[in-house]
Amino acid sequence: MNIHEYQGKQLLKQYGVAVPEGKVAFSVDEAVAAAEALGTPVVVVKAQIHAGGRGKAGGVKVAKNLDEVRTYASQILGKVLVTHQTGPEGKEVKRLLIEQGCDIKKEYYIGLVVDRVTGRIVMMASEEGGTEIEEVAEHSPEKIFKEVIDPAVGLQVFQARKLAYSINIPNELVGKAAKFMLSLYAAFVEKDCSIAEINPLVVTGDGNVMALDAKLNFDSNALYRHKDILELRDLDEEDEKEIQASKFDLSYIALDGNIGCMVNGAGLAMATMDIIKYYGGDPANFLDVGGGATKEKVTEAFKIILSDEKVKGIFVNIFGGIMKCDIIADGVISAAKELGLDRPLVVRLEGTNVELGKKMLNESGLNIVAADSMADGAQKIVALVK
Repeated sequence: MNIHEYQGKQLLKQYGVAVPEGKVAFSVDEAVAAAEALGTPVVVVKAQIHAGGRGKAGGVKVAKNLDEVRTYASQILGKVLVTHQTGPEGKEVKRLLIEQGCDIKKEYYIGLVVDRVTGRIVMMASEEGGTEIEEVAEHSPEKIFKEVIDPAVGLQVFQARKLAYSINIPNELVGKAAKFMLSLYAAFVEKDCSIAEINPLVVTGDGNVMALDAKLNFDSNALYRHKDILELRDLDEEDEKEIQASKFDLSYIALDGNIGCMVNGAGLAMATMDIIKYYGGDPANFLDVGGGATKEKVTEAFKIILSDEKVKGIFVNIFGGIMKCDIIADGVISAAKELGLDRPLVVRLEGTNVELGKKMLNESGLNIVAADSMADGAQKIVALVK
């Protein structure tokens, strides 16, 4: 789950991470009032969307008086920002962060991720702040420094100081930078983050080390123990079908193709999408109904797929272990009859109660094409769609 920059900064502030003072605004008048309340000669007007690259897209403006705040807020609110992370469709700006300006002496990068290779949290740092870390990794990999963190003891002071020296933080501020990193790590672990990215981390003219931007992502599987984080969810930033799927504990991700996929198990979902691509098709979604899905879940999953106008055909690929094939068949039949199935449907069932499931589908009166294997099913749905 993602949250907005201003929400991330409020959270980090609770852990002692230094951030500029700022206020959220949902209208132009609120933006002006926020700037007036901050009372600094310079304020920054920042678009709040779940995507990076806002500055390059015109979503970050420096205002030197209230008139400029009003002008910039009017320009940005309601604007569709297109960045390298939003895709060509962009995202509409519905809220702003009005933040005090600060005297920036130098920009740096600090990030925390979970490294698959070591199975541990890694803190990354670079003195190339303010640019995409991917660009730095590609063109100047020697400027990225890493510390692998032992989960038994956490980030150690010597590791934080080592990173600070490596990225050339001024000597007199190394202590502050190390404290910043330790606080960031504490927030990462305690709030079950999957990513924490401070880009840029800045050293200011008055000797502060602070987060000028903050991107926090959270492990959705851990949200049950973080009700405060769950309350920060902005549904305007998410796909409507993904929101609907989450209400039924379905894993759904929209893609750009035209073949809807309904499977059980993430591994089978990946393999299904791969084999559709192999035979010249394009998956329209990743939809995993899970191992213990009910008829209601399957029906809802089918509805979500059918609600996507881009979907020209559907491939149901189920291996019934815990999930019984007759439950899948019942859900597919119910949804197809309720919504009116008007697109090709290929079904491949294997596993528990497979013969009963196939019998139900054959006797349903629906126009369903049976498949004997994944490859057979993928070839058939690709051919039908084309």
